[in-house]
Amino acid sequence: MGEKRIEIVTESMFYTLMAFLAGECSGVEAAAFAEQLTDGRVHLGAATIYTILGRFESEGVIQEVRREGRRRIYTLTDKGRQMYEKERLRMEACLADAEKAKRLLSPFE
Repeated sequence: MGEKRIEIVTESMFYTLMAFLAGECSGVEAAAFAEQLTDGRVHLGAATIYTILGRFESEGVIQEVRREGRRRIYTLTDKGRQMYEKERLRMEACLADAEKAKRLLSPFE
C-alpha cells in the first residue's frame, strides 16, 4: 500500500513551501526561514523538516538539484508552486470569512 497523497497542508508545510519560493535551499535553510519570518512562532525541528522534505520530494512538490557535502539542496516544482498558491488562496478566503463573521456577530456581543 502506497503513502497517502498530501491533502492537507499543515502550517509547517506551508512555511516550508514559502521558503522555497525564494529559490533553492536546504532543509536547514527552510527551517531557519520559517523561524525568522514568524519571529520564532514556527519552529521546524529536524524530524519535522526532514519528514516534510521527504513527503514533498516523493510527491513531486520539490526536487533535489544538488548536494553540497551532506546538505541536499532542493527547488520548488510547478506542482509545489500550485500547492502553495492553492493554500494561500484558501487561507485568504478563511480570513475574509472571519471578518464577515465578526461583522455579523458584533451586534450579539
